This record gives sequence, C-alpha cells and structure tokens, in this order.
Amino acid sequence: MDSSFEEEFMLSFLLSVGLAVLTYHFLSSEYTPRVIKNLQGIKVQNVAAGFLHSACIDENGSVFIFGERAAYKVGFGEVDNATMGPVVSKLPYSVEVACGGYHICVLTSCGELNAWGSNENGCLGIGSTDVYHRPERVQGPLLKAPVTKVSCGWKHTAAISEGNIYTWGWGGSHGTFSEDGHSSGGQLGLGSDVDYIEPARVTFGTNVKALEISCGFNHTGAIIEYR
Repeated sequence: MDSSFEEEFMLSFLLSVGLAVLTYHFLSSEYTPRVIKNLQGIKVQNVAAGFLHSACIDENGSVFIFGERAAYKVGFGEVDNATMGPVVSKLPYSVEVACGGYHICVLTSCGELNAWGSNENGCLGIGSTDVYHRPERVQGPLLKAPVTKVSCGWKHTAAISEGNIYTWGWGGSHGTFSEDGHSSGGQLGLGSDVDYIEPARVTFGTNVKALEISCGFNHTGAIIEYR
C-alpha cells in the first residue's frame, strides 16, 4: 500500500475501545476497536482519553470532545453524555489535547495553553479551584512563554515550555487518599505534597532540557536531555 495513502487512511478514522459513549450513541462497552462514525471523513491529528471522556483535534485545528458526563464536567450545557463530538469554538488553531480525570488541556499553534473542566486541587492552573465549562488560559509563567507539550494526570497537569517542566494541581493534598492505597503524593516533583493552583517550575539543575512529559494517575515521567 502506498505510504501516503496509508497515512491519509489512518488519519481519517478514529477508533475506540471500551465504553462506547465515545462512539455511536450507544452506552455499552466495546471489546474490539470500532470506528467513531460521527468522525468518519474527518482527518484526526491528535487524540486523548480521560476517565470517561475523550477529545481529538482534526486537521483544521478544531477540537471535538465526547463521552460520559462530558457536558457537566468538561463543559457543554445540559446533557450528561455527549456522543456527537461537539466542536469547542472558543479556541484558535489547536495542535495538541490532553485529558485528565475530568479536565482537558488544549495547546494552540501559537503555544497558548487553555484548560477547562473539573478544577479539583487546582488542576486547571488558572489561579483558583473554580470549575470552568469553557476554555480558560492557564495562568502564571506560562502566560509569558510558549508551551510545546502538555499532559494531564488524574488531578494534576504538566507542561513543557522553553525546555522547562511546569506542574500544577494535586500534589498529594497532605496525604489525601493514602488510606485508600494510593500514593501520598509527590507527582508534581516540587518537593512536597502541597497542591498548586498555578504552574510551578520543576528544578533539575543547570544545562537540562525537557523533551517529553507524561502524567499517570498520581505520578509523572519525563525525558530530559543534558546539554
């Protein structure tokens, strides 16, 4: 098969496995990949999955979100389940999306980072713990410098800007959830289990450049380069 045709084919169809609220108006589970019919014909460039919601970006930089309680948690109005893949209209051309437990971050082509949804422990990075149902610009140092990578954990977020890593949100809440078998914290990499409602820089020493960042439920990983 011609490589260009194969690439075009792969970008034209988005598959999902698991809870089928992400696919075709059904609220049942799926155990094998199936095409999301409402996105057929749309070339998807980037995709992310949260706890019970998903998001994707098409070749025109438009953002679609869908899934269980997508309306309430990540912002659409009145229905609980969004299966049609609504377009998020208050954003310029977008290039990357990341989904947390119940929040979403979107990176635009000009390096602006926007977030919305549940804001427990300050995971949106907007300087408060207020819930936002529409995109809001992430505050603090990321207002002044372009962001190149973003990743969301359960209730924390991490981003790369100018080779530096910034984290915010749930730091462990002074041991919250430790009695339930979860980690007592540390996922922000800031030396404590304190929550941060705005991005804070993670220090690695001198001559270090961050290349990639990825958040798990309550841990964070990064690829760094020593220069």
